[in-house]
Amino acid sequence: MPQIIYYAASTLNGFLATADDSLNWLLEVPQEDAFGAADVLKERLGVLVEGSTTYEWILREGGLLEHPERWQEFYGQHPTYVFTSRDLPLVPGADIRLISGEVEQHIAAISEAAGDRDIWVVGGGELAGQFADAGALDEIIVTIAPATLAQGKPFLPRTLSWRELELTGTRQIGRFAELKYAVRREGGGSDASTDEAASVDQAGRLWARHS
Repeated sequence: MPQIIYYAASTLNGFLATADDSLNWLLEVPQEDAFGAADVLKERLGVLVEGSTTYEWILREGGLLEHPERWQEFYGQHPTYVFTSRDLPLVPGADIRLISGEVEQHIAAISEAAGDRDIWVVGGGELAGQFADAGALDEIIVTIAPATLAQGKPFLPRTLSWRELELTGTRQIGRFAELKYAVRREGGGSDASTDEAASVDQAGRLWARHS
């Protein structure tokens, strides 16, 4: 069964892009194989999924409409699903499928297209959040850049607790830090009163330590 993976870069303070969808803050940082995880991901990749803003940015920055052969260099023959409410230009020769509506409506078809390989949610954060809302997000890989933004588009505009995120890997890649989290489903049956008592106790110990 395919895994659904959200893999993207973030500022140190949790932004995916500026308010006007610019990634200049990221492109200015020396890369030094910062996105090595993408090569690993490609080995198990079956399908890409992205929102219209992400897709348009990729087209623009890669010059893919003028040089469609670059799409194959970047993404190979993998089907790409683009969630959009608008008509968008398609890259000649690429398997790009425009879809609309709720994420839940399309998970079965996307999974079928992926077969036994994985699904890469390229962005943006809101689309990844919709997969999380649907209980369909399996892994988050975030590459943290040495940059901050005063405001912008959040990496993942959702509330996920520590119970839902299990840290499975960390590494330094040049100037970047990569974190991997498995997304666990809620409902493990923990006792709410016990959790609350533990949280109060932990808060008390932290206060004592820093007072």
